[in-house]
Amino acid sequence: MTPPLYHPACGGLPAQTSLMTGRAVFTEAYAVIPRGVMSDIVTSFLPGWEGTRAWILARPLSGFSETFAQYLMEVAPGGGSAAPEPDGQAEGVVFVVAGRPSLELHGHAHALRPGSFAYLPPGAPWRLRNGDTEPARFHWIRKRYEPAPGLDVPEAFVTHEAEVAPVGMVGTDGAWATTRFVAPDDLRHDMHVTIVTLQPGGTIPFEETHVMEHGLFVLEGKAAYRLNRDWVEVEAGDFMWLRAFCPQACYAGGPGRFRYLLYKDVNRHPALAPRGLAR
Repeated sequence: MTPPLYHPACGGLPAQTSLMTGRAVFTEAYAVIPRGVMSDIVTSFLPGWEGTRAWILARPLSGFSETFAQYLMEVAPGGGSAAPEPDGQAEGVVFVVAGRPSLELHGHAHALRPGSFAYLPPGAPWRLRNGDTEPARFHWIRKRYEPAPGLDVPEAFVTHEAEVAPVGMVGTDGAWATTRFVAPDDLRHDMHVTIVTLQPGGTIPFEETHVMEHGLFVLEGKAAYRLNRDWVEVEAGDFMWLRAFCPQACYAGGPGRFRYLLYKDVNRHPALAPRGLAR
């Protein structure tokens, strides 16, 4: 089995001789943030975090993300947080792509490594520290949890992608598969974060058009992605935001497999008033 790969390092600053024109694009239906624009000068520093910087890839904003925020976090040796989540109603997912940070969750320590996945329900007591000699990098996806009548809040858990068997899409002979960390029919969960894998030549062979909003971070490989009316090329380290109902399709031409971390909001009735005004 091919070992998993994750995105290359970002940061640094392009040389003065570099061309300014690249692949970055922001439209009413989608955005592409290429890895080349994730430089040192666009990082954020966060209250409650020490020795840490973040590339904030998505945030709730008029004309942009409506349901989630996504960060690519970099924690230096000795850095971390004893009070990471400022919003008591927020749930989160941590997915590690580099380094070996330690996660303390409900008083239990978990040694994380690349490929580790943690689900953090609202109000869960957690803290994270990098006790290693190398920087730790991980995705932190945050969403306001939406309670539903008769459903409990999901419990916290920690796993690794190697412990979760990918599920092949019907009729694709394994060319298109999804690693699901949560059962799709577990209605307690109002967001899914999965890993989608397309083998060379694999496709999403139709223009998906659906209510779920997406955040996609390319972990490995390259592909041509259909976004609304446009075909764009994406590669490891790129981030895409797709608005609800944005048509999408994909062709993974190779030479290697194409993998991405995927966020989507699920399992809830659409609000019948603008967010924050529903009553």
